[in-house]
Amino acid sequence: MTVDEFNAFCGSLPHTTHVVQWGDANVWKVGGKMFAVGGWHDGKLLYVTFKVSAISFDLLKDKPGLRPAPYLASRGFTWIQRTAKTSMSDKGLRDYLTESHRLIAQGLSKKIRAELGFDTAVAGHRLSASKIEKRGTP
Repeated sequence: MTVDEFNAFCGSLPHTTHVVQWGDANVWKVGGKMFAVGGWHDGKLLYVTFKVSAISFDLLKDKPGLRPAPYLASRGFTWIQRTAKTSMSDKGLRDYLTESHRLIAQGLSKKIRAELGFDTAVAGHRLSASKIEKRGTP
Protein backbone atom coordinates (compact mmCIF):
# COMPACT_ATOMS: atom_id res chain seq x y z
CA MET A 1 0.00 0.00 0.00
CA THR A 2 1.36 3.38 -0.97
CA VAL A 3 0.88 6.50 1.10
CA ASP A 4 -1.64 7.75 -1.48
CA GLU A 5 -3.61 4.49 -1.23
CA PHE A 6 -3.45 4.67 2.57
CA ASN A 7 -4.72 8.25 2.61
CA ALA A 8 -7.45 7.53 0.04
CA PHE A 9 -8.70 4.53 1.98
CA CYS A 10 -8.70 6.24 5.39
CA GLY A 11 -10.41 9.24 3.81
CA SER A 12 -13.18 7.01 2.49
CA LEU A 13 -14.26 6.00 6.01
CA PRO A 14 -17.08 8.04 7.63
CA HIS A 15 -16.31 11.32 9.38
CA THR A 16 -12.55 11.17 9.13
CA THR A 17 -10.13 14.05 9.31
CA HIS A 18 -6.50 14.12 8.23
CA VAL A 19 -3.59 16.02 9.70
CA VAL A 20 0.15 15.81 9.21
CA GLN A 21 1.85 15.59 12.60
CA TRP A 22 5.18 14.61 14.07
CA GLY A 23 7.13 15.77 11.05
CA ASP A 24 5.60 13.93 8.13
CA ALA A 25 3.18 11.36 9.60
CA ASN A 26 -0.27 11.13 8.04
CA VAL A 27 -2.62 10.95 11.03
CA TRP A 28 -6.25 9.97 10.52
CA LYS A 29 -8.90 10.73 13.13
CA VAL A 30 -12.57 10.13 13.69
CA GLY A 31 -14.39 12.42 16.13
CA GLY A 32 -11.03 14.00 16.96
CA LYS A 33 -9.50 10.67 18.04
CA MET A 34 -6.67 9.01 16.14
CA PHE A 35 -7.40 5.68 14.46
CA ALA A 36 -4.48 5.33 12.01
CA VAL A 37 -1.03 6.72 11.36
CA GLY A 38 1.03 6.30 8.21
CA GLY A 39 4.62 7.42 8.48
CA TRP A 40 7.88 6.85 6.70
CA HIS A 41 10.76 4.80 8.01
CA ASP A 42 14.05 5.91 6.49
CA GLY A 43 12.08 7.62 3.71
CA LYS A 44 11.35 4.37 1.88
CA LEU A 45 8.88 2.13 3.68
CA LEU A 46 5.44 3.23 4.85
CA TYR A 47 4.86 2.13 8.45
CA VAL A 48 1.17 1.94 9.33
CA THR A 49 -0.09 2.05 12.91
CA PHE A 50 -3.63 1.12 13.91
CA LYS A 51 -5.77 0.17 16.91
CA VAL A 52 -6.79 -3.46 17.37
CA SER A 53 -8.82 -5.51 19.82
CA ALA A 54 -7.01 -7.19 22.71
CA ILE A 55 -7.29 -10.56 20.98
CA SER A 56 -5.89 -9.23 17.70
CA PHE A 57 -3.07 -7.53 19.60
CA ASP A 58 -2.06 -10.86 21.16
CA LEU A 59 -2.20 -12.58 17.76
CA LEU A 60 -0.29 -9.90 15.83
CA LYS A 61 2.31 -8.49 18.21
CA ASP A 62 4.93 -11.18 17.61
CA LYS A 63 4.36 -11.81 13.90
CA PRO A 64 7.21 -10.92 11.52
CA GLY A 65 6.73 -7.43 10.09
CA LEU A 66 4.36 -6.39 12.88
CA ARG A 67 5.07 -5.07 16.35
CA PRO A 68 3.41 -3.32 19.27
CA ALA A 69 3.26 0.33 18.23
CA PRO A 70 6.01 2.43 19.81
CA TYR A 71 4.78 4.87 22.47
CA LEU A 72 1.21 3.55 22.32
CA ALA A 73 1.56 -0.13 23.19
CA SER A 74 4.11 0.66 25.89
CA ARG A 75 1.35 2.56 27.70
CA GLY A 76 -0.95 -0.46 27.68
CA PHE A 77 -2.90 0.47 24.56
CA THR A 78 -3.62 -2.17 21.92
CA TRP A 79 -2.00 -0.61 18.86
CA ILE A 80 -0.02 -2.48 16.21
CA GLN A 81 2.49 -1.13 13.71
CA ARG A 82 3.05 -2.79 10.34
CA THR A 83 6.74 -2.49 9.53
CA ALA A 84 6.97 -4.76 6.50
CA LYS A 85 4.73 -4.86 3.46
CA THR A 86 4.99 -8.66 3.41
CA SER A 87 3.48 -9.00 6.91
CA MET A 88 -0.11 -8.74 5.60
CA SER A 89 -1.87 -8.10 2.33
CA ASP A 90 -3.23 -4.67 1.47
CA LYS A 91 -6.73 -6.12 1.83
CA GLY A 92 -5.86 -7.36 5.31
CA LEU A 93 -4.47 -3.95 6.20
CA ARG A 94 -7.64 -2.25 4.93
CA ASP A 95 -9.68 -4.64 7.10
CA TYR A 96 -7.63 -3.71 10.17
CA LEU A 97 -7.87 0.02 9.37
CA THR A 98 -11.65 -0.34 9.08
CA GLU A 99 -11.76 -2.13 12.42
CA SER A 100 -9.52 0.50 14.00
CA HIS A 101 -11.92 3.20 12.80
CA ARG A 102 -14.86 1.24 14.24
CA LEU A 103 -13.15 0.70 17.60
CA ILE A 104 -12.31 4.38 17.97
CA ALA A 105 -15.74 5.56 16.78
CA GLN A 106 -17.43 3.13 19.15
CA GLY A 107 -15.49 4.68 22.03
CA LEU A 108 -16.65 8.22 21.27
CA SER A 109 -19.19 9.77 23.58
CA LYS A 110 -22.85 9.33 22.69
CA LYS A 111 -23.06 13.07 22.09
CA ILE A 112 -20.23 13.08 19.55
CA ARG A 113 -21.53 9.91 17.88
CA ALA A 114 -24.94 11.55 17.52
CA GLU A 115 -23.42 14.80 16.20
CA LEU A 116 -21.49 12.82 13.59
CA GLY A 117 -24.59 10.83 12.65
CA PHE A 118 -23.12 7.38 13.11
CA ASP A 119 -26.59 5.87 13.32
CA THR A 120 -27.25 6.76 9.69
CA ALA A 121 -25.64 5.82 6.41
CA VAL A 122 -22.76 8.15 5.55
CA ALA A 123 -20.62 8.35 2.42
CA GLY A 124 -21.47 4.82 1.32
CA HIS A 125 -20.72 3.33 4.74
CA ARG A 126 -22.82 2.46 7.73
CA LEU A 127 -21.47 2.22 11.27
CA SER A 128 -23.40 -0.30 13.29
CA ALA A 129 -22.69 -1.52 16.77
CA SER A 130 -20.72 -4.42 15.35
CA LYS A 131 -18.95 -3.18 12.22
CA ILE A 132 -18.57 -0.70 9.40
CA GLU A 133 -20.01 -1.99 6.16
CA LYS A 134 -19.98 -0.77 2.60
CA ARG A 135 -23.55 -0.24 1.49
CA GLY A 136 -24.79 -3.34 -0.29
CA THR A 137 -22.23 -5.61 1.44
CA PRO A 138 -23.38 -8.04 4.14
